[in-house]
Amino acid sequence: MPRRRDQARASARGYRETAVRRSGLGAAGEQWSGLPRPVRAFSPALLLLLIAATYPYYVASLPSGNVPLIYSFPSVRSAVTILVFTTMAVGLNVVVGYCGLLDLGYVAFYAIGAYTAGWLASGQFQQVKFHFGSVGISHDARGIHISIWLVLVLAALLTALGGIAIGLPTLRLRGDYLAIVTLGFGEIIPQFVRNADSLHGFDLTHGTFGISPIDSPGFGSSLNSAVGLPVAYSQEFTADRLFFWTALAILIITIVCCIRLRDSRLGRAWIAIREDETAAGAMGIPLMRTKTWAYAIGAFFGGCAGAFIASFNAGAFPSQFNFNISVFLLCMVILGGMGSIWGVVIAGAILSWLNVEGLANIGTWLNNNIFPASHQIEVAKYQFGIYGIIIVLMMMFRPVGLIPERRRKREIEEGGHGTLDDGIYEMRTANEPGAGERGAGGPGPRG
Repeated sequence: MPRRRDQARASARGYRETAVRRSGLGAAGEQWSGLPRPVRAFSPALLLLLIAATYPYYVASLPSGNVPLIYSFPSVRSAVTILVFTTMAVGLNVVVGYCGLLDLGYVAFYAIGAYTAGWLASGQFQQVKFHFGSVGISHDARGIHISIWLVLVLAALLTALGGIAIGLPTLRLRGDYLAIVTLGFGEIIPQFVRNADSLHGFDLTHGTFGISPIDSPGFGSSLNSAVGLPVAYSQEFTADRLFFWTALAILIITIVCCIRLRDSRLGRAWIAIREDETAAGAMGIPLMRTKTWAYAIGAFFGGCAGAFIASFNAGAFPSQFNFNISVFLLCMVILGGMGSIWGVVIAGAILSWLNVEGLANIGTWLNNNIFPASHQIEVAKYQFGIYGIIIVLMMMFRPVGLIPERRRKREIEEGGHGTLDDGIYEMRTANEPGAGERGAGGPGPRG
């Protein structure tokens, strides 16, 4: 079987080469191959970055209102939410994709980051008045008002500590047991922020009303006068564009850090644990320390994204941190390909768009073009069923994901069938010649 598969692949490769040669694309391919390796490696990413960074400028000129199936392209404000959820998916990929730890409580890190922004950049604590680098608000405003740029870092660090606190007592577990415990923590945090409005008389989270308003990012009057940077995003007519570019910058930083981590010594230890935890421990990898690092780093990016989306929404509310968010982010990792950064980015963008406005737009297009007025349908009502169908179809027809990691793809493809799957002995009756011999046939000892 492996030999036939190799022959089929060689034949298909030959057909492709012949087609390329006849089409005249071979010369272009040779020129591309002759370019320096860094140019070939980074050119697609730079082109994609250019298209993404200029999106606010050309989105208004894109067709809208009746684009087949998608109806219209996402607005800049919706694109900010898509980028933030994609960032969290890339952070979860460190835990699930790199280290192989099934985490069903990632929404807890999202909540910790958002509420950290609420504590450090709002008027939640009226008992004090502390300002450090705040922009766009009066200096007489009470509460804690620290620069959002510093709050993003502080929220990420605090969330990383929360990841360590959650991971230390739970990461000794494996498989389903770890998933159940992380699910418990993912349920505890939202319930805590919903009911922590009266901790012995102290209002920590403002209960179901949440913390609002939260300060907006900005650069202050000095940089505005010197180089024209905005004082505060919320005071600008192009606030959505500014938030979009900031979210894109956070996503790029997350991607670069995850690529560097994957290729580091720590990343190789994560992959070894994912492939075989027992063998990794036998080879001297400190399992608890390595898995805790994965949990902390994944929480770091989730907390940063949570703090940013809280500033973007100008508030942190308990209704935003349901268990569904954890499953939604996990679906992004599975759909894109566990361990594949670019796969998770694409899957995160697709599923986030469907969640934000895609399903509603698809339903509108179907009602306008397919279904009669007497049989209209609201596609958004069936969102979880649609996500489930997508994941089931992916597991059936492409279990490695949209853009699989090369190592993971080889594991699945080569692990499905091999020489060891062949029968060791042929099934023959006792009277047949060679009964009990190996399946390869030929002369041998009789059984």
